[in-house]
Amino acid sequence: MLPRLPRDEGGPVFAEPWQAQAFALAVRLSAQGHFTWKEWAAALADELQAAVERGESDDGSRYYHCWLTALERLVVAKRLSDPATLLARKEAWADAYRRTPHGKPVELENEFCP
Repeated sequence: MLPRLPRDEGGPVFAEPWQAQAFALAVRLSAQGHFTWKEWAAALADELQAAVERGESDDGSRYYHCWLTALERLVVAKRLSDPATLLARKEAWADAYRRTPHGKPVELENEFCP
């Protein structure tokens, strides 16, 4: 059984801002025609199944981690980015996060903004 999308009576629930951003990015890229929603659903289903096969918890707590991994794989497959660029962005974000005082927003350098 695959994990369900975390929801409440108002719709999808996001425990952290990055989850909402990943959700919105997938919706936006599909709306812009970079991939169909059917392609997206297949990519996410593949990642959710892989998580189950790895023995990860199926209580929904890892849903958006799977969402992000599926999105990264689809973005690379569609040549919207490449693994090196994605890794550089993750490292830049991690560095910015470590430098940011507690309670302040994390800001990335402009060189990574399109």
